Amino acid sequence: MHRVGSAGNTNSSVRPRKEKRLTYVLNDADDTKHCAGVNCVTVLKSSSSGRDYLFTGSRDGTLKRWAVSEDSATCSATFESHVDWVNDAVLAGENTLVSCSSDTTLKTWDSLSKGTCTRTLRQHSDYVTRLAAAERNSNVIASCGLGGEVFIWDIEAALTPVSKSSDATEDEGSNGVGGSGNSLPMTSLRPISSSNSITSHNTQSHGYAPTVAKGHKESVYALAMNDTGSVLVSGGTEKVVRVWDPRSGSKTMKLRGHTDNIRALLLDSTGRFCLSGSSDSMIRLWDLGQQRCVHSYAVHTDSVWALASTPTFSHVYSGGRDLSLYLTDLATRESVLLCSKEHPIVQLALHDDSIWAATTDSSVDRWSADGRNPQKVFQKGGSFLAGNLSFSRARVSLEGSTPVPVHREPTLTIPGTPAIVQHEILNNKRHLLTKDTAGSVKLWEITKGVIVEDYGKVPFNEKKEQLFEMVSIPSWFTVDTRLGCLSVHLDTPQCFSAEMYSADLSIPGKAEDDKVNLARETLKGLLSHWLSKKKQRVGSQASSNGEVLPGKDITSRSLANSRVEIDGSAENDSIIYPPFEFSTASPPSIITEGSQGGPWRKKITDLDGTEDEKDLPWWCLDCVLHNRLPPRENSKCSFYLHPSEGNSFQILTQGKLSAPRILRIHKVVNYVLEKMVLDKPLDNLNPEGTFAPGLGGGPLQHSALGDGSFRSGPKPWVKSRNTIEILCNNQVLSPEMSLATVRAYIWKKPEDLILNYRIIQGK
Repeated sequence: MHRVGSAGNTNSSVRPRKEKRLTYVLNDADDTKHCAGVNCVTVLKSSSSGRDYLFTGSRDGTLKRWAVSEDSATCSATFESHVDWVNDAVLAGENTLVSCSSDTTLKTWDSLSKGTCTRTLRQHSDYVTRLAAAERNSNVIASCGLGGEVFIWDIEAALTPVSKSSDATEDEGSNGVGGSGNSLPMTSLRPISSSNSITSHNTQSHGYAPTVAKGHKESVYALAMNDTGSVLVSGGTEKVVRVWDPRSGSKTMKLRGHTDNIRALLLDSTGRFCLSGSSDSMIRLWDLGQQRCVHSYAVHTDSVWALASTPTFSHVYSGGRDLSLYLTDLATRESVLLCSKEHPIVQLALHDDSIWAATTDSSVDRWSADGRNPQKVFQKGGSFLAGNLSFSRARVSLEGSTPVPVHREPTLTIPGTPAIVQHEILNNKRHLLTKDTAGSVKLWEITKGVIVEDYGKVPFNEKKEQLFEMVSIPSWFTVDTRLGCLSVHLDTPQCFSAEMYSADLSIPGKAEDDKVNLARETLKGLLSHWLSKKKQRVGSQASSNGEVLPGKDITSRSLANSRVEIDGSAENDSIIYPPFEFSTASPPSIITEGSQGGPWRKKITDLDGTEDEKDLPWWCLDCVLHNRLPPRENSKCSFYLHPSEGNSFQILTQGKLSAPRILRIHKVVNYVLEKMVLDKPLDNLNPEGTFAPGLGGGPLQHSALGDGSFRSGPKPWVKSRNTIEILCNNQVLSPEMSLATVRAYIWKKPEDLILNYRIIQGK
């Protein structure tokens, strides 16, 4: 598992951000599919409904529940709250699903709901990599992670409702955002018997704390527990198998033998025998009673990442980095290649006579496995005897006697969406080009969250060059594809640095030369559903008890914090302009955090209006509710305006001029013409040497930009018989260029921009 900064996990950042980030995740049109590798699979055999369910957890940050039949699998729920990869999931009791994630949390869910998260458990200091459950003692689960921690949890105790004020370890609800899921009845969880009771080492004054199994000094990747919850085994980068008593957290033994990281562990129902899979390509069988390795199986040619055993623990299914799924008889050492995949296998789950395989791909396959009678597989031939030295399988492979897979095709495939693996932000800072694992290249519009065009399988770099525009707009967002889809990050105050004219955005009913702040309008679009819900709530409350609109604390805090600018060029309303309307059919998800509760993730259409500064960054609320933007740097461009060589006239200027970065060159032309043709020396210059409002912006950030003189209405430079050209570095500039574009592509120097003007005689 890589150490990568996640979309929502800010703990791993090198420099702490002063303000909370807001991220929005653009979901694929088909929300019933995973869009990144599937890290875990677990089966719920439902006795009441007669229907079996498969749960999958993905690197896209979501879990999904699939209603499975003989020939189909239908997505019946998506569980969305984690803000990073979902690494594992187990079932505790009949209807509680527990998941763990690289966002350092465990979450509990009502597994048969539409996706209700009942509690978030925050105890780990780093990525949580694996979970283990005790099947016959359904309250007990264990978790491990990259921080070297192993915790044993009493899920029933962890789910006991506690007051928010007295518990800093657990969040109520789906994400700490006004949830009430913790009040759900937990009658399906069987109480722990006295013989298996867990002694909690509670280091906190209030709330529940899990049992701590101390001993690991490095990352833990593998975990397993026996059926009754009396034995726990763990392993990781220390290359040893550690055995614990989960009831007390005490160490019982340490087993050495592997020469590389331990990646998978299994225990039989009694807790006597343990299977381990390692990056050294070996599978080992341990007798915990004898405290030694009794068998080694050289089956794979690369790391073993996944293990699953038959109910009697007589055979083991194994998969890993060599893309192969093997079945091995633990007694006779006979092994057979069940199938070969196109992607590494990361987890396996037996389901009657079939086995589900999760891989680094977004799809999941079910293969025939004869789990209840595995000897049937060996009768089909193609078996070999597993060696006991790690190089033996590699040698066989080199000799050309590679086993032939028993199955060529899976019995069922749950397809996923190809993950995005490459992206490029285009110069206009609104469009983004992506390439997915299938090779398809697509153009996205960031401010709407939609695919503008699907180019199919074309060369990415060629298409990027075709779409190049000579424009310079500040970078107001960042993007990553860690979740297999586009995560767009907004950080204050940088995100408010980009502005465009409304004419360039084709906004109807808005003055052409009005400035539009891209981040402000994007935030309005993202939070439009939240704002309408909030107004409904405030309206109903105000009518009943006369309360005023909340936001007093935000107002006082933001005014005290820093210089705050009112965006006077935009109306203080909630109108969402067309270029910033996000889809409600396939809404993006928000990943963010407020002053309390930690990071959370929700679809924008699932926000109910109760979220406030405790849940959302205060600067987002300040922008959307109060129309206030933080002070922005580098919004102006300084330049000198000189006559070109051989020019016969000269206008009066006051040395260095200053104008908004987005000011068009035709505004400079108008300025020169007014000085020359209309004979208004100095009247339209402010003492600071900035353009007066009538000529395209003033010294204040909120002054309107007069763009209409070029686009519509009488144009003084057209009426004149003479025309003005503006040059930079002896290159004639297009009237549509902005000062920022000229500086970036024509001037190309750190010094103040120098523009020259010259007169072109009319006919």
